[in-house]
Amino acid sequence: MAQQAAASRLDTVPARQLFGAAKGPSSMPEQSIGFYSKGCLAGAEALPITGASWQVMRLSRNRNWGHPALIAFLERFSAKVPQVSDWPGILVGDMSQPRGGPMSSGHASHQVGLDADIWLMPMPKRPFTREEREKVSATMIVRPDRLDVDAKVWTPSLLAVIRAAAQDPEVERVLVNAAIKKALCRDATGERGWLQKVRPYWGHDYHMHVRLACPAGSADCRPQAAVTPGDGCGEALDWWFSDENLHPKPPKVPPKPKPPLMLKDLPSACRQVLLAK
Repeated sequence: MAQQAAASRLDTVPARQLFGAAKGPSSMPEQSIGFYSKGCLAGAEALPITGASWQVMRLSRNRNWGHPALIAFLERFSAKVPQVSDWPGILVGDMSQPRGGPMSSGHASHQVGLDADIWLMPMPKRPFTREEREKVSATMIVRPDRLDVDAKVWTPSLLAVIRAAAQDPEVERVLVNAAIKKALCRDATGERGWLQKVRPYWGHDYHMHVRLACPAGSADCRPQAAVTPGDGCGEALDWWFSDENLHPKPPKVPPKPKPPLMLKDLPSACRQVLLAK
């Protein structure tokens, strides 16, 4: 009876509740399963909450989990940051849940252990307390009119940190607000090929979203389409600053809310990830 009840719950409860309830990883080989916005994560590792060049924020969310490739990237990238900027290190926001999957709030992606939000402000030279990690806010980078970055907070170190992330060979995308992309296009000098990976996206005013490519050994990981050719500057950014985007007219008929993802909507292997000890 207990097994039947558990099976019934898996099929009737939204996937975000099932994966959100998992407090630890599955004891399975590491695998990113499915797509970034429709998948799960087996054999996850936790990023330690404090390292020599990083600190994890919002610990109460329990979202500092990822594929081992993501953990290795964050350790590698954070160590490079003090070499290319005046930052002592990075502040890490949401990664994934212990078994990946949909989250109850904040993200459509971050489901397969290959996404990490990195705050666009330097790590302090002392460890934050647990209370500070819940209450300290990230720095707003975008100007109130949304047309450019705030000159009072935009620095060469911000550019250098974003560039260092995009130059890592395992990074697939770096998502930022369009105003930040605009500033990067304007201020970047020298080799500019890395700008192709930096893509504008809604939000991301306070952080950059770094996404890794599917790692070796994750046969069921579904990659994104190839990045659009070119650096994404100039006319490619115009729409993001149009009235259509910045001041959209409300729809005449409000759209119906999308139904929540259920376990049946995810790759079949995600059921095993949830049931594994």
